[in-house]
This record gives sequence, C-alpha cells and structure tokens, in this order.
Amino acid sequence: MGTAARRGVTCLVLVAGLVLLAVGVGTGPRHYAEAGPTAAAAWGFALLAVGLVGSAWAAVVLLRSTRRRWWVVTVPLLLLGTYLSLWTIGQAVAAAYPPRPELDGRTPADVGLAYRDVAFPSSDGVRLEGWYVPSRNGAAVALLHGAGSTRTGVLDEAAVLAGHGYGVLLYDARGHGASSGPGMDFGWYGEQDAAGAVDHLADLPDVSPGHIGLVGLSMGGEEAIGAAGVDDRVAAVVAEGATNRTADDKGYLSAYGARGEVQQWIDDLTYGVTDLLTDAPEPASLRQSVDTATGRGDPTTFLLVAAGGVETETLAADFIAGDSTGVEVWTVPESGHMQGLRTTPEEWERRVVGFLDRALLPDAADGSADQ
Repeated sequence: MGTAARRGVTCLVLVAGLVLLAVGVGTGPRHYAEAGPTAAAAWGFALLAVGLVGSAWAAVVLLRSTRRRWWVVTVPLLLLGTYLSLWTIGQAVAAAYPPRPELDGRTPADVGLAYRDVAFPSSDGVRLEGWYVPSRNGAAVALLHGAGSTRTGVLDEAAVLAGHGYGVLLYDARGHGASSGPGMDFGWYGEQDAAGAVDHLADLPDVSPGHIGLVGLSMGGEEAIGAAGVDDRVAAVVAEGATNRTADDKGYLSAYGARGEVQQWIDDLTYGVTDLLTDAPEPASLRQSVDTATGRGDPTTFLLVAAGGVETETLAADFIAGDSTGVEVWTVPESGHMQGLRTTPEEWERRVVGFLDRALLPDAADGSADQ
C-alpha cells in the first residue's frame, strides 16, 4: 500500500473514530447518569471507548507522518475536528435519543391540589399521561415541563395557577415520565403533544371555548410557542426560558459579532444532523411561530419570561418577540434558568396570573393589577 493510500485509510479511521466518539459521548454518560447501567449506557460507553482509541491512533499516525513544522497547522485542525464532531453529532444524538426521565413520586396533592389522573392522545396518536386540576373560573392552561423532566417538575407553577381558579393540565411530554413514544430534547414533537392537550381541555365541561392557554418552561416554553403558531385555539402563551429549537432561532447570536456567526454555522450543522437522526418534524422557528400567532384576526398573546442571570435568555426573548404586537417580555432580575417563581414568587404570580387574566378572562381582568 502506497503512502497516499495509507494516509487515506488513516483519515477514514480518524473520521469514523470521531463519529463513534461523538455518538458515545451523546449516549453513554447521560444515560448512565440519569437512568443507571442500562443497555443504552453500556452501548454508549463501548462506542465512546472504540471511538477514542480509533481517533487517537489515527491522530498519532497522522502526526508521525507529518513534518514537525506542519504540526502548527495539523494539531489545531485535529482539535477543531474533534470539537465539531462532539458538539454537532454528540449534541444531536443526545437530543434525538435521550433517556426517559421518571416521575419522582410527588403529585398535585403534595402542593395542596385536588386532581384526577388523565390520559389522552397527541394529535398523531401517542398516548400521553397527566393530571388535571379542575377549573373554577372557566379557563384552563396546559402546563409543559422542560427537557429531561416530567410533570412533577412544574407542580409549584401549577399550585399558583390553580390557586387563582385556573384548570391546570400537567402532562408528560412523549418519551418522558409515563407517556409513550420517543423523547426529543429539542421539543420537535411539541406541536402534536400540545394539540392533544388542547383537544382534551376543549372537551372538558368546566372549560369555556376560547379560554385555553399554554404555560411552558424551557423546552416546554418552546413547545408552547410552536403550538400557538399552528393552533388558533391557543389564546395565550407564557413561555419561560425559551431560547431555541432550530438554527433560525439562533439569530440573537449576531449580538456577539464574528464569534456569534461562527456559532450559528456550527448550530446549523447540529440541527441538520439532528434532522437526520429523528422522525420528528423540524418545526418553524420560534420567531416565525410568534409572527403567525399574533398576526391572526383573533391573535394569541404572549408573555416571554427570561432569566436576568442568563444573558442569552434575554437576547433570545427579544429576538423571538421581534416586531410582533401582543408580546410582552419580562426579564427576572438575577434569576437562573426556569427559576422565576423561586427567585421572586410574588412578582411571578402577579405578572403571570395578571397576564392570563387579561388574555383568558378579559371581563374578570379589569380589576387585575397592571404589570
């Protein structure tokens, strides 16, 4: 075998090793940390080990066959290739094949709420499990949790909303908790899941037509925004910690100049790889969903809640809102991701409930405190 052929084989081993390494990093450590020594975790660590050995061997061979004066170019290229594979393929695999988070044993009764167990199909037929706290004011909201969580993660928010008379439907996104189907950390199944939740609420005798909203945190907030863009039954959306789930959502990175443009290019690759790995339909951007929902004859109104302690959340919220009317942005000072209620509980209650009152209970909202 000639020198060129050997170098070509070495490069193929390097690429294959980096791919296996990225797939292993995207599955093994996270599955083990969240679900223990499962088959997925074992396969992930095995791929990680094979990829690490293969890519390291190929890198050493390439360096040995390269004149030292060219190492100043070769070494950075090897590091860049490793970084890109881990960030794009690794993140895509982690998003497309996440472990299933389990319910932690708490129920709405632990926060003083009467409830009943419910199950309903998503718009594409996946069985979703949840709890429903009945409405006392004729309006209701579906409460959407974040990635890697379940309905138990939003019990505190449910207690606040139900305390003001709202019906609250807490449900596990598909692939989470007790719900069926595959999980997806970018929330690309969110529109179908939320449509099933709205169908369920619309059929309840204690919920009046036109008085249904969505409240979501992180991935759940992004799903709520996307759902409003395709479902005109959603009258109001509160989205906390929503930042991105498609490459187009990363437009706010332009605030960082060249560094932001490079990151956008990398994110394009990440979402492109993700699209190849999952059957979930890639949704419209959050900004496009907001534009669509606020541009209808009977528009949806939005409250975007951003963490003041996370700079990108404020940038993302302003970018998502764009020039759309009917969109409010509230930045919670010194708050962390999804920590608005914990950071400033009275203000969170006043703003969120006041917003929902004006959107879903316009007659009753006349006496609500202004934001």
